[in-house]
Amino acid sequence: EPTVFPRQFLDLPAINNWFTPVDCPAGDGVCHELKTSYLGRHGSLIVPLEYTRYRPDGDDVDSRKAIAAFECIQAPLSLLLSHISSNDYSQQLYLAQCSLDDLPPDLQADLPAPDFISTLGRGDIYASSIWMGRPPTSTPLHRDPNPNLFVQLVGRKVIRLMKPKQGRHLYDRLRTQMGHAHMRGEEMMVGEERNKLQDSVWNEKDVMGVSASGVEARLEGGDGLYIPLGWWHAVESVGSHTNASVNWWFR
Repeated sequence: EPTVFPRQFLDLPAINNWFTPVDCPAGDGVCHELKTSYLGRHGSLIVPLEYTRYRPDGDDVDSRKAIAAFECIQAPLSLLLSHISSNDYSQQLYLAQCSLDDLPPDLQADLPAPDFISTLGRGDIYASSIWMGRPPTSTPLHRDPNPNLFVQLVGRKVIRLMKPKQGRHLYDRLRTQMGHAHMRGEEMMVGEERNKLQDSVWNEKDVMGVSASGVEARLEGGDGLYIPLGWWHAVESVGSHTNASVNWWFR
């Protein structure tokens, strides 16, 4: 079963090395900003970014359907750092599924794999990724090819999870293109399929005779979530400041 580990990862060096606490709006929990003096040393590093431009008439509360353009690009890390520090909310840059192996050694050292992955499996790490941006960011309903330990570094994320058969039924009924349920392709991120899945999962609507049911995990900085093999999940960031997560897929 999915399991939350509250505040078990506060000792990850990246939390203190990459971010600094700042005052928050009421109800936003603990907020952080980037330490650009630290991360900016690697500003020329080329990283995978998702670029999203929102429609000017979009709903500010629910931007999931206000997407005017979406594109995956390779760009310098400095572009992301500048965007997160800016006041431009008409577009979004999101560092999505950036392999830890592609980071410089000192940044990799800030994100050591937790020892107790070996207690959840064989300790064989299949892959790992960093995710960083400014809300709203999202990952639509999907499943991973391996068990997943997902750790929230700063900010807050909400994750909705469904058992394998429930998620498969929902995905198969609502899919409109020949994408992959475990690959972050464009069909997952924008268009009719995404809107239908978002309506069912997040807005709890009955779409084409299908409605979502499952469990929800709310993560804050230092929290971890174990996602078992085959469990479907969708992820949303919430709040107003920098949001960052790391995960390890293992066997």
